[in-house]
Amino acid sequence: MKRITIDPITRLEGHGKIEIFLTDEGEVDNVYFQVPELRGFEKFCEGRPVEELAQIVTKICGVCPGCHHMAAGKAIDAVFGLEPPPTAKKIRELFYMAHFVHSHIAHFYALAAPDFVVGPTADPAERNVLGVIGKVGKEIGTEVLKQRRLAQEIQALLGGHQTHVVLNMPGGVRKGLNESQRADIEQKAIGFIDFAKFSLKLFEDVVLSNDTYVNLILDGPYNLKIHSMGLVDENNKVNFYEGKVRVVDTVGNEHCKYAASDYQDYIAERVEPWSYLKFPYLKKIGWKGFIEGQDSGVYQATPLSRLNAADGMATPLAQEAYEKMFKTFNQKPVHATLAMHWARLVELLYSAERMLELITDPDITGKDLRAEPKKIVGEGVGIVEAQRGTLTHHYWTDSKGLVTKANIVVGTTNNNAAICMSLKKAAQGVIQKGVTVDQGILNMIEMAFRAYDPCFSCATHSLPGQMPMIVNFRDPKNNIIRSISR
Repeated sequence: MKRITIDPITRLEGHGKIEIFLTDEGEVDNVYFQVPELRGFEKFCEGRPVEELAQIVTKICGVCPGCHHMAAGKAIDAVFGLEPPPTAKKIRELFYMAHFVHSHIAHFYALAAPDFVVGPTADPAERNVLGVIGKVGKEIGTEVLKQRRLAQEIQALLGGHQTHVVLNMPGGVRKGLNESQRADIEQKAIGFIDFAKFSLKLFEDVVLSNDTYVNLILDGPYNLKIHSMGLVDENNKVNFYEGKVRVVDTVGNEHCKYAASDYQDYIAERVEPWSYLKFPYLKKIGWKGFIEGQDSGVYQATPLSRLNAADGMATPLAQEAYEKMFKTFNQKPVHATLAMHWARLVELLYSAERMLELITDPDITGKDLRAEPKKIVGEGVGIVEAQRGTLTHHYWTDSKGLVTKANIVVGTTNNNAAICMSLKKAAQGVIQKGVTVDQGILNMIEMAFRAYDPCFSCATHSLPGQMPMIVNFRDPKNNIIRSISR
């Protein structure tokens, strides 16, 4: 049996590798997706005052710190039995929409676009963001950087810092907005809407008008028929900050819909000995293994699955884009993995529109910013939609508010089983008997996981067995005098 290793995998946050095992005939026997890093933030949280966690968890990841900050803020509110005032909730969501704008722009143009704009089998030296700029022109490249910078400026203004966010406090936010700041953000939000519309048009011109790419999306080895998860509002429209988690099955029927505090009734987590990532699954169906179909307990929590799980978008332009996407596929739910990139651009437009709605709401410059804590309930759950999927923070505390236990289920963890299955299907589709496995073939396998926009720094929580370790003892001259290994 032959083994092919892709290590490291590229254009992601964190570290990972793909192990592909071939039969003697040269066909794919199995594929293992492994993440060889452990962060352990759930243990770091123990013993800390719960109100500190909103700042601590932003250090989990430099790509999506705002997601953890928001989920933590909501969980901390619940620990103290608090409901933030309307202005505070709107400021939180405003910050969060800016966070979505900057992240979705980054993924599409820097991580996904090289495969479509430059080409999936292009020279690796050209298949990157510089290659994209070379194809689309410096003006577009400059605009991409500008729009990301503007979104980061909004996050820094509201959150104190675009990465090390300090916006949330128990029951609300630390500061509000004045009229000058509000007017500035309004103009930036209008610009984000225009840029999102441009990005959707670019996707249409570059991808949807190319028969090779369309066939790759529709008929290539990038299709996974499993359940879809996403946060929805009271009208079953997509919402990233608040609502209930809805899961629809492979044909679009509602499997379940639950509030944050009830997530353990619906989601369970499995451990496999070959990965530090856990494997969540739908509890009422149970773990049936890495299989797809109606009877599988595996689900996706991605931009595409959010659109699958919802009945529509809550803003008008995004609703138009949503309808166009599903009309093009002529089905719902859509199970084409590469369609996640299209769904991500629909979400980019929604985020920009929602930002404009919030910044023109009279409450946004209100002065009532916080509900004061008066008790400690002792347990709280916060759920938001991270860019990479549904994010759950669950904290338990003692009577003094010190954390005794924390459980964090992140977007990439939700998608772990699906990523493994997508990689295997992609490998089986592109590696055939007699096919020379070159860099282009390997990149087409990586495209299967890249669609999920995975983030492994915050996803690795399980520690099965022991970590390999070597400790070297050195003398003052730096010579090794003793080694201990495990």
